Amino acid sequence: MVKERMMALAYGWATILIIMVLGSFTLALFLKFSDMSQPTLQWATLVIGLITLFIGGFIAGAKGKEQGWLLGLLIGVGFFVFVLLFQFLGYQKGMSTSQLLYLGGYVVMALLGGMMGVNVGGKSK
Repeated sequence: MVKERMMALAYGWATILIIMVLGSFTLALFLKFSDMSQPTLQWATLVIGLITLFIGGFIAGAKGKEQGWLLGLLIGVGFFVFVLLFQFLGYQKGMSTSQLLYLGGYVVMALLGGMMGVNVGGKSK
């Protein structure tokens, strides 16, 4: 049971990593070859992040087949901790209130994705 949940979390985090890399590459291409403005970039990164966390939670819930809310929550909190550590250790900066709200939205989207993913993952054993 624990091994199944850990594999579900690994699939969810791997999915998030892959989609984030592809999304970053796509946004970099848009920035290079278009006249994308700063507000547009901020909204695009927010939307890509929300969709990515939802998909990651969804895949974790589908692979885990049980307690999708917990799997989604762990996916979201793992992402939150990763961003917090990256920013704090890499840039020596703390979190602002707006960043905490964004990351809270990411956690909620991963949680919703996990709850929906359980319902399409098939029957549990």
